[in-house]
Amino acid sequence: MPNHLRHLLPLVSFAALLGGCAHGPQPGTFAPRAGDEIVVAGQFFHTGTPVVLWMDPGGYDAYRVERRFAPLEKSDWEASKKENPVLITPNRYGLRRGALSDLEAEEMRGGGWDLLTLQRAIDQFVIHFDAGGTSRQCFKILQDARDLSVHFMLDLDGTIYQTLDLKERAWHATTSNTRSIGIEIANIGAYPLRERAVLDEWYKKDADGSVRIQIPERYQPSGIHTENFVARPVRLEPIFETIQGEELIQYDFTPEQYESLIKLTASLCNIFPNLRCDYPRDDHGQLLRSKLPDGQLKSYRGLLGHFHVQSNKVDPGPAFQWERVRTGSEKYLK
Repeated sequence: MPNHLRHLLPLVSFAALLGGCAHGPQPGTFAPRAGDEIVVAGQFFHTGTPVVLWMDPGGYDAYRVERRFAPLEKSDWEASKKENPVLITPNRYGLRRGALSDLEAEEMRGGGWDLLTLQRAIDQFVIHFDAGGTSRQCFKILQDARDLSVHFMLDLDGTIYQTLDLKERAWHATTSNTRSIGIEIANIGAYPLRERAVLDEWYKKDADGSVRIQIPERYQPSGIHTENFVARPVRLEPIFETIQGEELIQYDFTPEQYESLIKLTASLCNIFPNLRCDYPRDDHGQLLRSKLPDGQLKSYRGLLGHFHVQSNKVDPGPAFQWERVRTGSEKYLK
């Protein structure tokens, strides 16, 4: 370039920058979401199934310190800890400290997780039934009553609620919390045969022999996202199987729940390379139905039931179809 034109270079560059801005979004332009995104280290990832985030209307926000369903004037932390002594901390989540070096912990503790570090940290997906019957009731128990949290809740109609960014260490599965993602699936649960009356309250047979879920009046409003939704288990009859050495009875989950869980599971396995799309099995390929030995749990990477983590838990229960979730999810893997 001739010397007498070099002084014009900064002006040309600045004009080009302005020209480029003219073709970008107008400041203040609405940026729509598709409604199927989950949040991972501050980034959006599509799942292909409806997701309500904690920041959305009708969402459940585990970052809040107050009780969600207490009277507003008594919901703040000071009033909450007086009314419910079980609540010992205003935060129901923490830092995935065990996955970080001291230097990384200093960098991440303000919330600034990068995706690569989080991908290295997560290698388990723990599946629970919520024993509350609906996601609304589940969040009420976790947030208002028990000082606990979980990343996802899956309601009867297949709606997924995300309550925390996956960078957070939710409190749902004791020794696996640091390395895992957790989901609570709406289902009243599995019970010893002597306690079958709990199921009889929730599951009713119609004249044609089909079974529907009838949410008791004390749990209304249900908070179900889909208006006038009728929830039905995939299988008509309850399932009898042994978990943790005890025979239990449980009704299956809804087809809408399986469809959403399959897509979420595939999404997580695609996002997190250390998360295998498989579940604990014996030498014959059959589901292991009790807690994994500590050494095996420490080295395990993949899908887990809560009962694989803790010997005093039985969720997601005998009715949960592990193979249906695994094979369904594999169809969406990269």
